[in-house]
Amino acid sequence: MTAPALPAPADPAPLRRYRDDGPLCLVLGGLARGQLPPLPGMLVALAVTTLLLVTGVGEQQTPALFAPVAALLLTGPAATHPHRGRLDWLVPPGIRAIEYGYLAVLGFAQNVSAPLVFVLLAVLAFHHYDTVYRTRQGLRAPEWLFRAGLGWEGRMLLVAFLGLSGLLPFAYASLAAYLGVLFAGESAVSWARTGRGSGVMVDLEEENT
Repeated sequence: MTAPALPAPADPAPLRRYRDDGPLCLVLGGLARGQLPPLPGMLVALAVTTLLLVTGVGEQQTPALFAPVAALLLTGPAATHPHRGRLDWLVPPGIRAIEYGYLAVLGFAQNVSAPLVFVLLAVLAFHHYDTVYRTRQGLRAPEWLFRAGLGWEGRMLLVAFLGLSGLLPFAYASLAAYLGVLFAGESAVSWARTGRGSGVMVDLEEENT
């Protein structure tokens, strides 16, 4: 019988994990060496993404499809910042608003099947909830999971690229299927190995001070 896995040490920077950055963001963050504060770039990225969606949801969809590039360039360089500023807790929900809003608005505007859009958003919401809940229990998802999940920027860029190719429904369907199997499967295996009752509650406010 396999012994229950022990909880990992408390995450020293949970807000960075909540961002759900992929390889591209981490490369840009490495170049900036953690020197750029994350909040200003996220706020500008949110505004730019909103503007590009507003101007590109009709027949002229090209501006909307370039929104992920703008969001990546504005938000990615701060990926390695420790996120310990007083208002840095706003960054992960802001990134969620960018990703979820982009996928929802673009999908509905380009006549992607509503169930496909909702399923993809539900898969992402599950992944982000699971990440937060694990952290509160003193556990961590493995690093390979975030890389395999492409990160928020990778998912948006993939949708944009396939959208330019006229394959937007395929993008939503394939992402929902791949990420659903990846996130749900890894979560089920991880919790089964950990065993009930092995988690340790973590005071996130105390961690960030």
